[in-house]
Amino acid sequence: MTENQHRSRDGFGSKIGIIAAAAGSAVGLGNIYRFPCEAGNNGGGAFLLVYLFIVLVLGIPTMLSEFIIGRKAQRNPVGAFRALAPKSAWPLVGFMGVFCAWILLSFYSTVSGWTLEYIVKAVGNDFQGKELAAIERDFSDFHNLGWRNVMWQSVFIFLTGFVVFNGVKKGIERYSKILMPLLLLILIILGVKSLSLPNAGEGFRFLFHADFSKITGKVLISALGQAFFSLSVGMGALITYGSYINKNDNLATTALSVTLSDTLVAVLAGVVIFPAAFSFGIQPTAGTGLVFNTLPMIFNQMQGGYFFCIIFFVLLAIAALTSTISLLEVMVAYLAEELRITRKLATVLASAATLILGVFASLSLTGDTKFVVGRRPLFDGLDFFSSNILLPIGGLLTVVFVGWFMGKRKFFGEITNEGQLKLKMKGVILFIIKYIAPVLIAAIFINCIR
Repeated sequence: MTENQHRSRDGFGSKIGIIAAAAGSAVGLGNIYRFPCEAGNNGGGAFLLVYLFIVLVLGIPTMLSEFIIGRKAQRNPVGAFRALAPKSAWPLVGFMGVFCAWILLSFYSTVSGWTLEYIVKAVGNDFQGKELAAIERDFSDFHNLGWRNVMWQSVFIFLTGFVVFNGVKKGIERYSKILMPLLLLILIILGVKSLSLPNAGEGFRFLFHADFSKITGKVLISALGQAFFSLSVGMGALITYGSYINKNDNLATTALSVTLSDTLVAVLAGVVIFPAAFSFGIQPTAGTGLVFNTLPMIFNQMQGGYFFCIIFFVLLAIAALTSTISLLEVMVAYLAEELRITRKLATVLASAATLILGVFASLSLTGDTKFVVGRRPLFDGLDFFSSNILLPIGGLLTVVFVGWFMGKRKFFGEITNEGQLKLKMKGVILFIIKYIAPVLIAAIFINCIR
């Protein structure tokens, strides 16, 4: 990238815009759809306890490391590693991030498309008067309509491309500042309603009572994968967003604000889902059905439920959109800067590449699918490979790079804005990044792939 191109890069225009966009990347279906699924399948409170520990000890330092790499280099993930470690193999970590973003977006856009289907169902009052069994059957039948999944997926990729097409400040930042507060508000309202349902206390205890005997290697790797998936670390998104952050902004407080926002939404989603699930007799291990089957039952019990149902699925689509935007932006920034093509052309190419792989992911969910990897449908295979393999490895290599190869002087310079900020914890943060985070990430990962 030439000096002129470097100076003309788009960027965030405000502190709130940075937090909204980065939180938008982190807050999405990973919190509202995936977190309840993982918590339900891994012991509830036991999973939540491990998840919170990993977010605090590993998530924040890894997020901060990505911000530092991105802002220091002011480039896409590949270009950032190339600028900071020229003539080395480190740019391969950037390539892995871009590759991971492509895989994630390919199957994530499938789930995102479901939110559009459910908006249509909500507007048509399709859930009114239905028993749980009928709602579950509708969800299963929809999966078998492969062409309809692909249609909604295509629409969602188009919407994602439209926002990214308009750039960082006029596209990503503008939409994120409006959409994220709305999502938080509707979750709080639904959480209050869910807790008022009969037998809601059982679901509340399931989420917050930790049975330590349920903490296994499977829970550890699931919590690590969920934390990295939800926080958007290890996939190049935060390196990319970090490259758009102003040199005067405080990276440490930004990372903390984004992490707190993300964790709050995940816990709120659990408070919405599990009390309602226990109230309606839905097993916490129901997986995807926890969101798409449980919530319609809540709305059936609510005064004004028809309108809340529409609002919720619109906002669920919005939450998905803020995350798909960040994933597509990773690919677009890479293509535009490394191939030296226009942002508009890069957006078209990245969207097309996503749809090609995404179509096969969507079709792999039908009952008679031939798109299988090993014994898993391609959709599940892409989810497992990205969340449990690529994200932990990407996060591990990122903290190793910042802690051991970037150097103390550059690290302290970037985190303190070249001495302008008096950050008393900077030594502790570097110690965690250098020693604690790599050891814990590697230990959890190795223990769970043996």
